[in-house]
Amino acid sequence: MSAAAIRLACHLIQEHFGEIVEKVCRFLLENGSSQLRVVVKRTNIQLSQVKKALCVLISHGIVAFESTKVGVVEYTANINHCLLLARYPRFIYSAKTLYGDAGELIVEELLRGGQMLMSMVVERVTERLRRAVEGSQKVEPSLARGKFIQLVEARFVQRVPDMPDPTKEEPSPSSDIPKDEAVLYKLPSFVHDIGTPRGKRKREDKDDEQGQKAKRSRTDSSGETEYYIDEDIFWQVNLDRFHQYLRDQEIVNAVSRSCDKLGSEIVRTMLRMSELTTDKLANATAPMSFHEILRALPGNLNLDRNSLEQYLKVLTEDQTRIVSKVAEAGGGMYIVGILFVDLKEGSVAVCLSCIQSVVQERFGSKSHRIFKLLVLKKYLEQRQIESFALIPAKEAKDLLYQMFAEGYISVQELSKAPDHAPSRTYYPFFINLRQVAQKQQDRCFKSLANLIARRKYEMNENKRLLEKAQRVEVIANSFRSSGADESHIAEIEEMITPSEQELLKLNKARMAKLETSELQLDEMMFTLENFLIYQQSSISADSKKAKGTTSNR
Repeated sequence: MSAAAIRLACHLIQEHFGEIVEKVCRFLLENGSSQLRVVVKRTNIQLSQVKKALCVLISHGIVAFESTKVGVVEYTANINHCLLLARYPRFIYSAKTLYGDAGELIVEELLRGGQMLMSMVVERVTERLRRAVEGSQKVEPSLARGKFIQLVEARFVQRVPDMPDPTKEEPSPSSDIPKDEAVLYKLPSFVHDIGTPRGKRKREDKDDEQGQKAKRSRTDSSGETEYYIDEDIFWQVNLDRFHQYLRDQEIVNAVSRSCDKLGSEIVRTMLRMSELTTDKLANATAPMSFHEILRALPGNLNLDRNSLEQYLKVLTEDQTRIVSKVAEAGGGMYIVGILFVDLKEGSVAVCLSCIQSVVQERFGSKSHRIFKLLVLKKYLEQRQIESFALIPAKEAKDLLYQMFAEGYISVQELSKAPDHAPSRTYYPFFINLRQVAQKQQDRCFKSLANLIARRKYEMNENKRLLEKAQRVEVIANSFRSSGADESHIAEIEEMITPSEQELLKLNKARMAKLETSELQLDEMMFTLENFLIYQQSSISADSKKAKGTTSNR
């Protein structure tokens, strides 16, 4: 892990969980697996606070624990899970797009709590919806419960896997608990009682176990303690499923740019048909027939058989090669490529398009022309680049050096003779896309950390003014809700002077720009991360295949 990634992770942890949790997480990121006593000693934080910080990090999947052979528990922080905190707004927005306000609030509550009971989520979401509608209509718990069930059925929400029993087998790391797909998405039989008065039961045994269950108790008007009916079933957000959805959206957008809106809707339908059966690292979806695609298309597209056939032909012949035809059975079997070896196909094309836009912004249109030329021709010498790109020798040399110094292009030494004599050696330029993506990802880490630091600085600089504006707004709203005269409300609002209003307006514009930049950077980071993950999985698969071939021999 790079220093830039650790810095960004610490910024995100501090922003979401506070300074104490950030110090504990920073220590684990910088020092690796550590015991509890070591963390307490090296961070100079009280034992109780370290325990609470570790509980928070474990519940959000950021820290895993493992019992060693001598029975000592060690804690390890996962930096990739730390960096996912920057993507939470996109997860919440995706849930809102798919399932409305209730789905948005459910995912927001689960991301905030890490691991929660369905009863608690339904209760909180229902209460927030009731406050939002302000009594104009009654919000029933069945609304939040129904959306929660839909999220589970679509695998956006899953159960927290049960911990293995250490008395029966050797304990395994908490992050490597085996997952049974059927169990993770199984709804309890009493799911329709959740969120209703029947969803709570009174504890009859006065000497029942205390601790964590007592924290989930509620006391009714008679003083008796009630417990949630699903007190042992915890749920969490399935981040892999959200990543799959975002990846599919990138592929649809790529098709929309290369084809048109209808073509992208066809690909969206094909991806939706196989979204629950396609592995997150699969190179392609399962094959699907022409008739299956025709039946699954939304009715508002008004595509008949001939039009769909023409669109599929265009998509299979498109240079991106995202859709491929693999057989003639069933009117033609089609697959949607998620990753191919060719640079023009699948997510590689999306990553390449992202990097090309960066090259154009940083170095100009001529450097962009050279970069695209190297993508097409693979290996070119300087004189060939000058000829193909129609750029003067001196200017081409300067542009090539700038991109080489920044790591966007590489040079390979090729000799025509075994002695590597300078007269018989030439140096073609080429693009190592994996290396470029890694460097660009590191730059994204630095940029995002700088944006977060700048946003915190802007908030601290205008802290008093923002607090004053918030107090005035609360007072004005309370007067407005109580039916006060508009003149009284205007007097309250005049407590903020015109100069302060101008400062608030400027601060709001700056904050909006910074937040938008953070979201755009995260989109780029997701594209690069997807490409690097698939590249690594391809390398691992090739190495396993090579080992298998060697062993067979």
